[in-house]
Amino acid sequence: MIYTVTFNPSLDYIVRLDNFTAGAINRVNYEQVLAGGKGINVSIVLKNMGHDNSALGFVAGFTGEEIKRQLKEFGVKSDFVQLDEGFSRINVKAKASTETEINGQGPDISEAKQAELFAQLDKLVEGDTLVLAGSIPKTLPDDIYQRIMARLDGKGIRIVVDAEKNLLLNVLQYHPFLIKPNNHELGDMFGVKLTTDEEIITYAKKLQEKGAQNVLISMAGDGAILLTAEGQSYKCPAPKGKLINSVGAGDSMVAGFITGYMESNGDFEKAFHMGVATGSASAFSENLATRPEVEALLATIA
Repeated sequence: MIYTVTFNPSLDYIVRLDNFTAGAINRVNYEQVLAGGKGINVSIVLKNMGHDNSALGFVAGFTGEEIKRQLKEFGVKSDFVQLDEGFSRINVKAKASTETEINGQGPDISEAKQAELFAQLDKLVEGDTLVLAGSIPKTLPDDIYQRIMARLDGKGIRIVVDAEKNLLLNVLQYHPFLIKPNNHELGDMFGVKLTTDEEIITYAKKLQEKGAQNVLISMAGDGAILLTAEGQSYKCPAPKGKLINSVGAGDSMVAGFITGYMESNGDFEKAFHMGVATGSASAFSENLATRPEVEALLATIA
């Protein structure tokens, strides 16, 4: 079974405007409300690709109810820990000549509610896949990723981590199956600016030296690079297409990689190509990637 954890899910209010002027009334010409959060995006794309999974995490209030409703509509199973107070955050994403985002902070999460999530994760068994993705709300401890991975260490669970700098670096000691920084995040981890593929590979290997098994580096329009635990490296340019919406493209790459890995019985090159195709399919669409969109792009790169 595949599980995703989103600690701070959201409803994303996405609007498009001809122009955006701070301090003035702005009229939108397009609007949409979508359940968001990195793990939730992974869950939706996995389901779109034909793979059942269960979305875990925390929800609260009327926004939490809408997140659960939307996931059910997508056919995604969810088993969120329900918080008694507050509401799941609302993120505003305004797209004009530039993109502006205003992200909510999310509800408070007590230690008792954290324990409920841990109890759910304790039920995972050997062969399961767990995706830990995204930021954490301010009321969760900074080491929540570490606590989870320490708890599951040695159980034979494939753990995928897609998180920001310190959240990611601090879990490498538990040897995650896959991590997915982008090239900018990779450079930021080591305080350098990476400009060539060789530099990216050099620093990705440093993450392997710290404990990561497989490292997938997304590079937006420049494609992606994969380093495997066996020492193989793969580079794939991005498929050609018009960028429409970059939100969720990295999460879609993760879902595509998992799909390709499972469907090929562990062929990393096929998983890599599926990941690149899936990330690009989301970037070229208003919504998250569907299987036909992915298959069309995969035929151009694999």
